[in-house]
Amino acid sequence: MKRPIILFILLLTVCLTAFAQRVTWNKVYSDYFDKWGEVAVQQMVQYRIPASITLAQGVLESGAGRSELARKANNHFGIKCNGWTGRKSYHDDDERGECFRAYDNAYQSYVDHSVFLTTSQRYRRLFDLKRTDYKGWAHGLKACGYATSPTYATRLIEIIETYKLHRYDTGKEFDKGGSSSVLQGELRHVYAFNKNYYVRARRGDTFRRIADELDVSYRKLASYNERKKNDLLEEGEIIWLQKKRRKAPKEFKNRPHRVEAGESMYTISQRYGIQLKSLYKMNNLSPNYVIRTGDRLRVR
Repeated sequence: MKRPIILFILLLTVCLTAFAQRVTWNKVYSDYFDKWGEVAVQQMVQYRIPASITLAQGVLESGAGRSELARKANNHFGIKCNGWTGRKSYHDDDERGECFRAYDNAYQSYVDHSVFLTTSQRYRRLFDLKRTDYKGWAHGLKACGYATSPTYATRLIEIIETYKLHRYDTGKEFDKGGSSSVLQGELRHVYAFNKNYYVRARRGDTFRRIADELDVSYRKLASYNERKKNDLLEEGEIIWLQKKRRKAPKEFKNRPHRVEAGESMYTISQRYGIQLKSLYKMNNLSPNYVIRTGDRLRVR
């Protein structure tokens, strides 16, 4: 056999092998997308970030939830501290011992990823792209400096196309073993306030029901909200997803809260995302004090 033919066959074999490796179905990745697909769609509806991009970044940055950073800090997107005031975790990345954001659970990481992209001036131009333009988003994230790898955009696109993640971007084909609550209008919005996140309870909600939906511990969820784990929740009440703060945001420093009819110290503490004992302490009140309509309370 002539040498050029041998070289051609070898080259063809290498190319076919590389292609096969690129598109091989990885069950670990597939399971990750099944688990977090609905959350990614939820974030897309609320923040306009393509669900395919969120899922591809999550699986790539976290090794499908198996990286050390994901296991120890619940950080699925490799977001570093950069002004972060919450819990921190230190890992080697571009440099040794870099500071990364740490979360109580992976769901918080997904929400913070959305907040991080939407509030950063660096990524603002990406939101001019269509929700279905995953290629534009992938190249835009690389261009804006989300990652240092020169193949970052290419790898995101390959993951999206191999697993057909772009189907999530239309919000029409996602079905995880039945009907998607996201697509039936039952989306549970997550709001950000006072360096924390909260949802609104629905009729008949319990801490266990919300926790199961958000993949968090219902005992912790009840503790964050200073309640008993088996309490029934009233429709519309605020449920915090992390431990509440000691004070309200800075803008409330000289803005005391005027008590309205039907309010209690607890509902006020929930409204501002501050711990109940801190609210009493700030106002030099004992836990036995009964507030009255018209009272003015410090919240900062």
